[in-house]
Amino acid sequence: MKSIQAEVEAVDGWLNPEEGRLLYRLARRCKGRGAIVEIGSWKGKSTIWLSNGSLAGSHAKVHAIDPHTGSPEHSEMFGKVWTFEEFQRNIEQAGVTEVVVPHVDFSTAVAKTFSESVELIFVDGLHEYEGVRDDFEAWFPKVVNGGWMAFHDTTCWPGVLNVVVNSVFKSRRFRKIGFRRSIVYAEKVAENTFVERVGNRIMLALFLLHAWSERFVWRLVHNYLDCGPTRAFVAYIKRKRQLRSVPAPMGSERVGAP
Repeated sequence: MKSIQAEVEAVDGWLNPEEGRLLYRLARRCKGRGAIVEIGSWKGKSTIWLSNGSLAGSHAKVHAIDPHTGSPEHSEMFGKVWTFEEFQRNIEQAGVTEVVVPHVDFSTAVAKTFSESVELIFVDGLHEYEGVRDDFEAWFPKVVNGGWMAFHDTTCWPGVLNVVVNSVFKSRRFRKIGFRRSIVYAEKVAENTFVERVGNRIMLALFLLHAWSERFVWRLVHNYLDCGPTRAFVAYIKRKRQLRSVPAPMGSERVGAP
């Protein structure tokens, strides 16, 4: 996975490497019983992880859905947004074009005409409650029993958090719920057992504690530690690590070395 991580480092996006490795494993686990769907591709970082996982497994098509005009937050930060060409370049450079099927549209519009079964879906579209709820309701029926749903940014966006708590953790249609950084993932079933429901509630308590700690650390870093001296210290540490990783020139020896 190190080679994949090196490929995606230059791709703009907010997916943590640990989250990327999780998506890779979920995609590799697919058995070809349905497509892989990604809601919210941005410039392709998560698409590349999913696609490499698919290529290592069943070669299921990865349907990458994004209007490529950004979210309201992107518009506030960047103004007018159009990311499709950059997305295509990143996918091509990563060598995963053969399994990626782009959909330049909103996910609920694509869902209306999408006739394939889905074995894995990664939900990372609009993060307001209504947007996440609409994505869930549009795509949940298409996911096969034994398939997986994963949700990004569950720890930091109240809308995403509310949907996963009520529609995943407290549902009778999921088991084997887990979380990695800001991603919550779960296996869809016809109906979970009593023991699985108890396990889901225990996992919910652990997840809520995890989500609180993630938000606490974020506030600590951004409200109190994000200052000039701290940034300078971090930059100094990064430079030291980079210098250590640079190999010595051929033939160079330390004075007095045997």
